[in-house]
Amino acid sequence: MIKLGSILTITAVLLTGCTMIPQYTRPEAPIPAAWPSGPAYKETPATQGGPVAADLQWREFFADERLQRIIDTALKNNRDLRLAALNVERARALYRIQRAELFPIVATDFTATKQHARISGGTGLVTLQEYGASLGISSWEVDFFGRIRSLSKRALEEYFATEQARRSAQILLISEVASAYLTLAADRENLKLAQSTLESQQAGFNLIRRRFEVGLAPELDLRQAQTRVDAARVDVARYTELAAKTENALNLLAGSTVPADLLPQALSVVRPLPDVSPGISSEVLLRRPDILQSENLLKAANANIGAARAAFFPRISLTSAIGSASGDLSGLFKAGSFVWNYAPQVVLPIFDARTWGGLQATKVEREIAVAQYEMAIQVAFREVADALARRGTMGDQMEAQQSLVDASAKTYRLSTLRYEKGIDIYLNVLDAQRSLYTAQQGLIAIRLVKLANQVRLYAVLGGGGDASAPH
Repeated sequence: MIKLGSILTITAVLLTGCTMIPQYTRPEAPIPAAWPSGPAYKETPATQGGPVAADLQWREFFADERLQRIIDTALKNNRDLRLAALNVERARALYRIQRAELFPIVATDFTATKQHARISGGTGLVTLQEYGASLGISSWEVDFFGRIRSLSKRALEEYFATEQARRSAQILLISEVASAYLTLAADRENLKLAQSTLESQQAGFNLIRRRFEVGLAPELDLRQAQTRVDAARVDVARYTELAAKTENALNLLAGSTVPADLLPQALSVVRPLPDVSPGISSEVLLRRPDILQSENLLKAANANIGAARAAFFPRISLTSAIGSASGDLSGLFKAGSFVWNYAPQVVLPIFDARTWGGLQATKVEREIAVAQYEMAIQVAFREVADALARRGTMGDQMEAQQSLVDASAKTYRLSTLRYEKGIDIYLNVLDAQRSLYTAQQGLIAIRLVKLANQVRLYAVLGGGGDASAPH
């Protein structure tokens, strides 16, 4: 008979014993230690000493209160993020199931049998009855060689991987909400610009028409002015459609209809975003949730090798019970009714080709996980490098575009004055107005690209996730 204290002692020894899991060593990152340098990667004092994205909470990065409220709504209602959270809960439950196999399942059993039979040598049928009550362990695998602990380690790392996947989904959701918010602001600002241009074009057309009616302007000027009015009407309709579609996309990301008072009216009124620092080394990428997820999956594949190795060794299971038995229900718990049983079982794999194939498969799975981990790091490095290249050139683009807007505005004013004095044709006025309109649209587009790239850089550096996620 095995005592309860002995079972607990054996259990404690087994839970702290060794396994056949290979020692894990993090693969070397297949990327340069330093970020790219060159004409496209200009640094500023603000970015050199700026905060690290992973340490900057999203509420600190997105200071616009309306945007904060929309992000809050998305974090509560977005279905993709909800699925990611449910996957975490499922992985946690599966880990608990796998972990529970380390412990014996203690169950109680009550039996009562009654049969009418003929006893050998007897002259008739007799009634036989038996009652029993027991407390015991059924088919508990004693984990001498760490098979169950290896599987438990794999389940734990898979649980951690799903948690990192949830963090990645949150970062992606926050960045997409912010990008949609900024795009909607740009669309509405372009719409206002198109409406303003349409009003000025209509006013110019009305003026030319009156001049044409009194014979002071040729018909060519009238038709040229009409083409600009129609072009502006097309732009008004186009930006009205774009703004509606972007608002629909924002509602989908938020998981519900965003109130009108939270929607931006123009890009120029959106609060600026702070610059974040990529750090002095690309090692900061190892904190990205998707890379941590790949590493957790690599550790899970490594732990699976331990389970495959343990399959070559005997599997020992134990069934044991203590209780009482009696032919009479009233005597079930009286003295002398105590019974016990103890049935160990050892299964020794002498020849099973599947174990060798299983071990080889787990080793290949680990190599696949290594390649996926290295690929995740390379992709992350490229994403950050691209964002840094865009950030390094945005200052020059913004300055040049603003200068172009100023020059186009002066050209338009001078062309208008020359036409009103009769020393220039109206076509030059239309060309100057079209150039100014295009330059203003370009300035809005560049401001949007600059803000969107700041959001992108914050996301690809790991900003926007939970700081307390497991590692």
